Amino acid sequence: MDLKKTNAPVTTVTYDRNVLDEPTNNIYEAISVISKRAEQINTEIRRELIDKLEEFATYNDSLEEIFENKEQIEVSKFYEKLPKPHALAIQEWLEDKIYYRFTDDTQQA
Repeated sequence: MDLKKTNAPVTTVTYDRNVLDEPTNNIYEAISVISKRAEQINTEIRRELIDKLEEFATYNDSLEEIFENKEQIEVSKFYEKLPKPHALAIQEWLEDKIYYRFTDDTQQA
């Protein structure tokens, strides 16, 4: 996931309910899909952050000395400034980038 190219808002945005539920015609189904995607994004971001921080990790035998180098701090700051996973998921939903399918034939009618 290329987080630098996202155009999701960093602040809180109120969306029109009709726009969100338009693809599914059911606001609860739409929220469920968006929520699942937000969880996936959160997992991806967390894994990516941990991998990047471990590149710079230095291990000491002494617990008294805690040291973060400049690169670790910059990586942490970048991830802190990112839009939240739910904002990224909603942006993907609005841009029709989330693939989902109905599991029950009666919901498609």
